[in-house]
Order: sequence, then C-alpha cells, then structure tokens
Amino acid sequence: MTYESLKLFKDIAQTRSFSRAASMNEVSQSAASQHVQDLEKTMGVMLLDRSTRPLVVTPAGEIYTEFCRDVLRRHEEFEAQIGGMRQQATGTVRVASIYSIGLSEMAELEAEFSKRQPQAQLEVEYLRPERVYAAVLADEADLGLVSYPEPSREITVIPWRHEEMVVAAAPDHPLTALPRIFAHDLNGLEFIGFDEDLPIRREVNRFLKEHGVEVMETLHFDNLQMIKEAVAHTAGVSIVPARILRDEVAQGRLVAIPIAAADLYRPLGIIHRKKKRFHPVGQAFLDLLREKPALAEN
Repeated sequence: MTYESLKLFKDIAQTRSFSRAASMNEVSQSAASQHVQDLEKTMGVMLLDRSTRPLVVTPAGEIYTEFCRDVLRRHEEFEAQIGGMRQQATGTVRVASIYSIGLSEMAELEAEFSKRQPQAQLEVEYLRPERVYAAVLADEADLGLVSYPEPSREITVIPWRHEEMVVAAAPDHPLTALPRIFAHDLNGLEFIGFDEDLPIRREVNRFLKEHGVEVMETLHFDNLQMIKEAVAHTAGVSIVPARILRDEVAQGRLVAIPIAAADLYRPLGIIHRKKKRFHPVGQAFLDLLREKPALAEN
C-alpha cells in the first residue's frame, strides 16, 4: 500500500469513474481497474459496484475511502511539518563588525534572526575595520560589516545603507541654537576628529576642504564611542553619523545638528570572500541584512 495507491482509490471513489481517476493519476484505465480488483481480493469485500453508470461506492468502499482521505491528510501535514524543519537552518553564523554598528542594533538583528531561525546561533565580534577584512579573508568570519567598504580581488561588497552625517555637540554649545548649520559655521572651532588612517577621517577632511573650512583639532580617536564621550565633555564638536547619536540625543547628553546643503553620508557595506559558499544559516542571516538594512531605525 502506497500513498499513490491510496490517492488513486480516493479519486476513483470521488469521481465515480475509472477513466477520470486514471487520468488524474497518470495511469492507464486498466491499471486503475486492476488496482481495485486487487484491493477487493485482498480485503475480501466489494468496494465498488460496477454494474451501474456511474459506478457506486459500496458501504465497505465508503469506509476505505474515508481511510484513504485520513491517511493522505495526515501525510500532507507530516510533509508540511518536515518541510518547515528543513527550512530552519542550524549551525552558527560568524559576523565581524566595526564597533559603530552598535550593540543595540545587533541585538535587534539577533532577535529577528532568532525568531526566524530558532535553531541557529549568531556570533558577533567587534573589530577595527582592517581586522574585519582580515577576519573575512581568513574565514574567521562568514560576513563583515564595515563603513566605506572596498572591494578587492578577494572581497565582495554588498551595499547595505547610507547614513546621514551631522554635527555632534554638547547641549550647551553655541551651535545648538541653530536649527541647521552651514560648513562655514565650523570655521575656527575646536574639533574632535578620527584617526588619520580611517576612511571616515578622509571623507570629513574632504568635506571641510571643499568648503574652505579650517578647524582646530583638539583630539582624535579611532572609534565613535570615544568621540561621543569627548564631545559630551565639551572638548569640541565633531561630524559623525546621525544614527549613532540616537541614545545620547534621547538622554539629552548630545545634540545632533543637521548640516545644510551637504551631501555627506557614511556608506555601510556587507563584505564576504569571493566565491564563498554559504551554509544555510549564513545565507539566512545575509538575507535578513539585505532585507532590513535599517532594522533599528525607529
């Protein structure tokens, strides 16, 4: 007894026709008729009355038809449940990220990923940009999240999002009285910058130079968290992505001031080794990142 044979008899009983059921199941009419004869011989009862047209299902046939329906329904439910389990990836995806992606955002991504793939694990390591590239190249990370991503012969870049850059200032700084500032408003101000080897430093320098602005750099750091702390302690202002100031602005520790008429953004990208073959859990997390580039925007 197979699922195919159960379906064949169910269709014969429902259509009251050997020919139509045979066509539905892609078998010959004689094969369908022989199947019923074999069943009746095995069970020792008549399942169909062939003396009438259309044929009639006997009481025994009705019982067997209901049995076929029940088994086929249970089989469909089983296949659906197994299919769902197959779709749930298992294993661990390793992500290397720059610090400024933020623990809060990664926590939201992890929560969404866990909801979709409860059998999977997400491991995140926060590194300097050059170490993110190194981890991806050494296969210590499946995916990397970096700013100002740079493709190479060995690295593939997937654009993720562009983050608006703003001026960060302490609440009592004179600039906070302005609804927005122009580049020249920064001229001569104490300024907290990024280390010279970082791409974001080069982009900020380009912006200031294009507008003929000279600032007095008082401090420079290699990460946004230190820059935010220095600004909060009134050591100067800085230009940073608006997104990373959300918590400090909500707490009243910092003010984010839009820059008027400035096309100044920080691009973020997803990187991975070229020709990398992702296991299902890695592909599932990559799909989530591409689907929700701004998951924690609100």
